[in-house]
Formats: sequence, C-alpha cells, structure tokens
Amino acid sequence: MAAVTLSHPSPCTSPQDRYRLSPRHPSPTTPIPPISPSSNILPKPSLCFPSSLSRKSSFAVSSQNPISDLISSSKRCPDSQFDDSDKPREECGVFGIFGDPEASRLCYLSLHALQHRGQEGAGIVSVNDGVLQSITGVGLVSDVFNQAKLDQLPGDSAIGHVRYSTAGSSMLKNVQPFVASYRFGSVGVAHNGNLVNYKSLRAELEDNGSIFNTSSDTEVVLHLIATSKARPFFLRIVDACEKLAGAYSMVFLTEDKLVAVRDPFGFRPLVMGRRSNGAVVFASETCALDLIEAAYEREVYPGEVLVVDKDGIQSLCLLPHPEPKQCIFEHIYFSLPSSVVFGRSVYESRREFGEILATAAPVDCDVVIAVPDSGVVAALGYAAKAGVPFQQGLIRSHYVGRTFIEPSQKIRDFGVKLKLAPVRAVLEGKRVVVVDDSIVRGTTSSKIVRLIREAGAKEVHMRIASPPIIGSCYYGVDTPSPEELIANRMKVEEIRDFIGSDSLAFLPLDSLRRLLGDDSSNFCYACFSGKYPVPPKEIKVKRVGDFMDDGLNGSIDSIDGGWIQAPKSPKAENYRKKNFKNVENYFSYTKIPDDSKVDPGLVAFKLTGGASALPGGIRFNLPILTWNRMKGSR
Repeated sequence: MAAVTLSHPSPCTSPQDRYRLSPRHPSPTTPIPPISPSSNILPKPSLCFPSSLSRKSSFAVSSQNPISDLISSSKRCPDSQFDDSDKPREECGVFGIFGDPEASRLCYLSLHALQHRGQEGAGIVSVNDGVLQSITGVGLVSDVFNQAKLDQLPGDSAIGHVRYSTAGSSMLKNVQPFVASYRFGSVGVAHNGNLVNYKSLRAELEDNGSIFNTSSDTEVVLHLIATSKARPFFLRIVDACEKLAGAYSMVFLTEDKLVAVRDPFGFRPLVMGRRSNGAVVFASETCALDLIEAAYEREVYPGEVLVVDKDGIQSLCLLPHPEPKQCIFEHIYFSLPSSVVFGRSVYESRREFGEILATAAPVDCDVVIAVPDSGVVAALGYAAKAGVPFQQGLIRSHYVGRTFIEPSQKIRDFGVKLKLAPVRAVLEGKRVVVVDDSIVRGTTSSKIVRLIREAGAKEVHMRIASPPIIGSCYYGVDTPSPEELIANRMKVEEIRDFIGSDSLAFLPLDSLRRLLGDDSSNFCYACFSGKYPVPPKEIKVKRVGDFMDDGLNGSIDSIDGGWIQAPKSPKAENYRKKNFKNVENYFSYTKIPDDSKVDPGLVAFKLTGGASALPGGIRFNLPILTWNRMKGSR
C-alpha cells in the first residue's frame, strides 16, 4: 500500500523502536503487573508529551469562521418534525472490560450509563472460547438487549458502543462495534470520534483492492489493521493509527486482548478504572465506572495505547504531541454532570460557567430558570451568584418519541411544546432569566422565548453558558454547517432580535480560558474561534453517509447532500454525440425525496436541451457502492 502522509510524524523510526525507546514504559525486562484480585493500583506512566517538543498551531483566523471557506458543506436533509436538534450532538460512547466473568452484563449496564451520548443504536461484542460474538441493534440499549440476548454473549471480556445517527432500519449495518476477520484472527472495534482524512484513506484502500461494507470511517481502521505488516497485533494498531488524522478514542477486542487507544490530541475522553476483582475497564465517562462499582484510576493519555491481557497491562506512546486539545463541549453540554472528564468535575465546571455569566452579564430579574436538562447546573450557579431564586419554570417531558401524530390543524411550536411545558405559576408577571448551554441555529431558542412569554413572563433575558458557536466540529460532534450557525452569520444583538428576548449574553471566551487556568491551552475551542488543531481538508464524514440506505448505487464522490449525479455511461455518451452535438452539460441532478421508493440500482436523469425528445426518459445502472442519505454521523 502506498505511503500515507502523517499529520504528526513520530520521532521514532518504527513502532518497534518507539516501544523500546519510550521512557514512560517498563523496559522489556521489567515484569508487567498481572491482573489479579489483589492488584488495586495500575502503574501510572508519565505523559507522552515532552515539554521540549512544545509547538503551537500556525492556523490563522481571517474571518469569523475561516475554515468554512475551505470546506464545502452539503445540504442537510430536512430535520424530523420534532424540533429537538438545535444542539450539537455527541455521536457515541464506548466501553471495554477485561477479566470479569459477567463482562457482557457489566458492559450492558455501562452502556445504559452512557446512553446520553447516543440513543439510536447500541451493540456489544464479547469473547468466548476464542470466538468473538456480536449483537447490535437500532434503538436504546434497553430496546436492543434483553436477558436472552445477553445469555448469547458469555466470556470475561467485552466491548460496547452507543451511537447517535438518523432513524432507519438499514442503518443497522453501521451500528458498532464492528467485527472483522483477517488472516491472523478476528478483531472488534468501538470508536468515538471522527477522522478528517477518512475520504482519502478510503480511496487509497479501495485503489489497493479493499471492499467496504459500511460508510463509517471506523471501517477504515479495520482495513488499515488488516493490511499492516507490523507484529504483534497491538503494533498493527499503532501502525494504523499513524495514518489517521482527527479524533479517535477506541477500544479493540481480540481473542485474548483488550486494547484502548486515544488520538494524540485527546479530543474525545477515555478513562480507565478497575473493579474490586481486578477487572480492567475503559469508558468514555466516569459515570459508567460508577454504575458498575469500578474505581476510577486515570485517563488514557492522549497518544497512548494500553494493552490488557492475562499478563497484565502494557502502555506505549503512540504519536507524542506536546499540547492536548480536549473538547471543551464535554464540559458545556455532552457529559453527565456526575462525571469527571479531562480531570475536572463536569458539575463544578457548569456551576462556574453560570457564576461567570451572573458577573459578566447581570440583569434585574425576579427568577432564574433553566432550559432542562443541560442548562440546570449553570442556572444554579447564576442564581447563587446573583442572589436570585432558582425555580423550575420549564418542565421537560422524557417520554416524547421521534415520531408522533400531529393534529390536522397546525399547532404553533408543536415540537417544543411537546417536550417543554412552561410553569405559569413561576413565570407569570416575572422578569425571567433563562439559562441554556448553547445556541446553535437559534430556532429552538426563539420558540422557548415565545413559550415563556405566552406563559405571562414580563421580561425574558437569555443567558448562554458557552461562547457563540461559529464553526462546525470535525472531531466527532454533529454540528450544522457553518452557514446554519446563527452566531457565524449574526452579531449578538441581531441574534437577540431574532430569538425575541429582552437581552442576550454569552459566556465570554476569555473568561472561559481564565477559569480553566493552566489547563486552558489543553482544550479545543475550534467551534468558538475557527482555529482547528487539525485543519480539515475534506467534507465531513457525516456528509458522506453512514445513515439510511436508499437502495441506490454510486461512487462515494457522487454523494452531495442528498443529491446524486448520474455518471456518464458509454450508452449516454454515444447518444449525445449522435443527437445533441451542441449540448455539453446534458447530465442533471436528480433529487431523491425522503419518502421516495426508488428502484434499487437505478436512477433517472434528464438530458438538458433535449429531454423532450426522449419519451419516458432513459435509465442507467449506477454500480459500485451503496449510496446513503446524509445527516448525522457514527
């Protein structure tokens, strides 16, 4: 396979040399502590990042969101009727466990704890007698698994995954963990993140004969492992990860090993813990450890590979980088308040965000309320600092599904009213401060303001516990295109006018940095600043597919925001030369409606300037890959 340019080349000449030379690992003669009931403490290696290698990103800002000028954004599919999408979405959570006879059941419980990171697909892979067994399904963890299914997953090691994507039964093939066999055995993988060089890697692999079954960037990792020449297995993972650019926190499972790996920037969280019986666990958040009574030990360091087997735990440095870039939105919105993420309490972070807002943007008010659930802790901090009572002015319904029957006579703001009910006794005649975690498109915020006013509020003041979002995330978070982000198009006063509030204030970015103190440089603020640690050079992976299979076929380059371009076939070319000599652009785009029933493998196109001469039109086969509608991601 042709060489792939590395975003951050390793200073070592090979994975083997790096393993031998890395000062943070035991020497080959040093015994690795075994996993046993009496072993309570893991070795705590030093960080992968020598200070002598420190360097800064040279990416310059030339506009509110300069990267939007470089990345072509596809048209998004229409949102569902239910207006629940005006937030960034974390796209998955991962879990792994080694050394417990009830591994699959503990994995099942941990996925419950991580359910907030993905609600539309779940899966577990376990190992029994050297065989990897997998069960995946669409829906919540409780929808996918029951006692009978867990009985089919025996063994003392397992990995699990929850994902966010769009609805559709055919998205099942993209539900992780993925399992693949190659000449040296089988491997399962669960991935949280997003690869910014997915398209080029996939094209290179396909040029060398690889065949893809899904449209997920995670499958690229499996192909890279299978084609690697490195030995042993975990060095294949190192070899594969050297070719990846972007965000990845992954857990791998083989017949006898559990491997955890985190990208050199540490964009997405991954923590390690241990149960009282010595079983080692990895999870996206500490809340998963708490549920299964596993003690938190430390994070998987950025750029680190941890290999767990019957002989103990080995740690090696993957691709050292001097400055981690951890996702700040984990503290703003994604993670549970009970979790400790990147070494900080999420609850304390959000409470302090609210306190900063109360100091930076005070206003005379009678009551502070939150947009549940993610705005609650920040609202508590705001109320405490402002000396104003906090009350529940909006009650959230947790029982609203994605589909429902709307009455024939339209109800204004129907989706928001289904999910949020205003408490008139709290709001009527009051000057209300409403605290929310973020504003993305602004559509939901405007409906919430209107809802509160209709409940009798005298004034409505919006306070947002994050800076304005001006850029899309390319590291594993589902955010709209830059053109859809209201803060990328409008100033604060224009946004206030759009949502209809009496005042509006965001958490100042400088104040956020000061709060984080010495750790400030270790966080990624790309969605607020437009400065990307790994500048994306390709369209988002979520724009390439990974969702509903419509039965159409076409090359990956033909996919563009729900449109597909018919390729030039010899039959059409000959017909054009014979009948339409003056027509150069005779291929047009055919829009595929959301509810269309298209004959698999076929799509019609028109000939511009001469379509009337073709009664009934012409249909051509579109071979190669399955075409998928774009909307979300992994």
